[in-house]
Amino acid sequence: MLTIVVRAIIIYLVVLFLYRLMGKRQLGQMQPFELVLTLIIADLATIPMAEVSVPVLHGIVPVLTLVLLHFVLTFLSSISHKFSSFLSGKPVIVINPNGIDYKALKNLNLSVDDVFEAIRGCGYFSVEQVQYAIMETNGKMSVLPKSQYSPVTIQDMKLEIDKSVIPVNIINEGRILNNNLEIAKIDKTQVLNILNKAKIKKIKDVLLMTIDKNGAVYLQKYGEKYQTFQTKPLGKVEE
Repeated sequence: MLTIVVRAIIIYLVVLFLYRLMGKRQLGQMQPFELVLTLIIADLATIPMAEVSVPVLHGIVPVLTLVLLHFVLTFLSSISHKFSSFLSGKPVIVINPNGIDYKALKNLNLSVDDVFEAIRGCGYFSVEQVQYAIMETNGKMSVLPKSQYSPVTIQDMKLEIDKSVIPVNIINEGRILNNNLEIAKIDKTQVLNILNKAKIKKIKDVLLMTIDKNGAVYLQKYGEKYQTFQTKPLGKVEE
């Protein structure tokens, strides 16, 4: 038992030292190759801890090899932009001035719901507030808001604005979200009237449609620029 404890302490201290040496970031900030390295090191470190028959060096040497590989890859990434792009990928714009880039979403294997979750994490609850949203190589979303929705502008200029409301997602990738119709207190007929106003014939042609309690509509067809317009309040949206 004492042998297992000592081996565990040794391996723990070695791995801790190596991670400190590599200056590891939080998991959410890791590049793909760094995350893979972390997972493999964690697996290798547990083998000599649990198996007394496995020499400690058989766990430490592979870990040291991977750390050395990490430094080599990091160095090559720092001197070659092409190699860095190959290893970690490139940032991808998923929202631009035309709205959501559906093709970019599919290339990243993301959904509209994923985009909503990411921009909410950045403090924005409507796609209309976003000028650009970029999916970084570490999986984080970076958001550039439109100037009129910048918190600094509102604070510094002390603008009088209406109470913020959260838009309700009504159509998502060609499908009506029936549960959200109940939340927004509208029905399918009213949705179809809105689409007719925007000269859209089929629900399946709509990438995204949201509406808030004030009747502000955000509507975007697949492959086209989004449009916004005001309709009469259709019912109280839950906040």
